Amino acid sequence: MSSTPDSPIAILKTGDRQLDATLRPSVWDDYVGQAHVKNNVKVLLEAARKRGDMPEHILFYGPPGVGKTTLAHLVAASIDAPLKSTSGVAIERAGDLAAILTNLEPGSILFIDEIHQLSHKIEELLYPALESGHLDIVLGKGPSARTVELQLPPFTLVGATTKVAQLSSPLRSRFGGGVYQLDFYSEEDLRSIIARSAQVLGLSPSAEVVEKIANRSRATPRVANALLKRVRDFAEVHEKELTPDVADEAAKLFGIDALGLTKDDRRYLETLRDGFKGGPAGVRALASAMHEDPDTIENVYEPYLLRLGFIERSLRGRILTQKGKDYLGS
Repeated sequence: MSSTPDSPIAILKTGDRQLDATLRPSVWDDYVGQAHVKNNVKVLLEAARKRGDMPEHILFYGPPGVGKTTLAHLVAASIDAPLKSTSGVAIERAGDLAAILTNLEPGSILFIDEIHQLSHKIEELLYPALESGHLDIVLGKGPSARTVELQLPPFTLVGATTKVAQLSSPLRSRFGGGVYQLDFYSEEDLRSIIARSAQVLGLSPSAEVVEKIANRSRATPRVANALLKRVRDFAEVHEKELTPDVADEAAKLFGIDALGLTKDDRRYLETLRDGFKGGPAGVRALASAMHEDPDTIENVYEPYLLRLGFIERSLRGRILTQKGKDYLGS
């Protein structure tokens, strides 16, 4: 991603890393939104508790920042289980997987973020671990090679991904506890999240300040929390009260407009309008024109622009809608 350290997206990402641990809900009552998913998972956990079993494996998918990691932490906290976190890209070799699984404490939750990045070879090794609690490792090569079966402690896998379509069908089928989609948040839910986070940070913003931050939060709690802290920082540095006008000033400094769009979002829309006459344009062509990675285009810019109705995805490529043209003033 080409965002500079001072860009709005970089500012929010820095805030993300600092805020996750502090503001992440630790009990179900503090987890706002995603009611359908939350209620289903709570039933799954309670049923497993009554049986005296580990919960079945669970998969969460949805846009970045909508609460997948938080849910994994809540699952672990609900059953008082140790949580081991890793990511799909970090598990490159069979030895990496073996080291993680054999070192789990009995009754652990193993959280694999961006699980779609696991290689097919690693996926195949994972299947028996998920189904029967053992791991088959091949030692040596050629005629002298032999398979060693490692018994694993009981554990529950919680997977998270922003690209569920890239998960193989055999791996998806192993999530007996369910595959749950998390979506963008309503403004009402975002206001509740911001109000709670403000309380944790020792702030008392007015309802109008909360609303201004919620409107710019891209329907995403992670962005809402990050923006809240950046607005607080702005007020502290300039020795001002946290008023609606100060919130507007801070957002203007960060390059975030009233809809939550940044200069990079606007550059995307302008590139589609000016460079491709409004489309259709392929994602790789757009990425090349913007000097960005196609994954950045698909996962950072497009989800929220699609939600706003500013662009459409067709079989031939991305199209700038009339709403998008109106936003640009063309």
